[in-house]
Amino acid sequence: MAIREINHADFEELVLKSDKPVLVDFNATWCGPCRMLKPALEEVAAERPDVVVVGIDIDENSDLAEEYDVFSIPCLVLFKDGAEADRSVGLIPKEAILGLLAQ
Repeated sequence: MAIREINHADFEELVLKSDKPVLVDFNATWCGPCRMLKPALEEVAAERPDVVVVGIDIDENSDLAEEYDVFSIPCLVLFKDGAEADRSVGLIPKEAILGLLAQ
């Protein structure tokens, strides 16, 4: 499954109401570490059909970034049952992403 880019209009339906855990990648097009993280996220999305992986551009969705206290990017936030379950800030390897999903 590929990473789906979403926005504020999609957030409630695709993240908060999801019956699967959702890993949200808060990012920006100008962010080098965000671009470096993307291949690992794509691998995780392909390997883990039990988890939904979505991306949110903080420049286009600053209200969501503010609502979820995203001050540094890349920021991965894991949502389970509509609530934040865990988070990681900064560039991390694929193994650490998988570890985040194990929470």
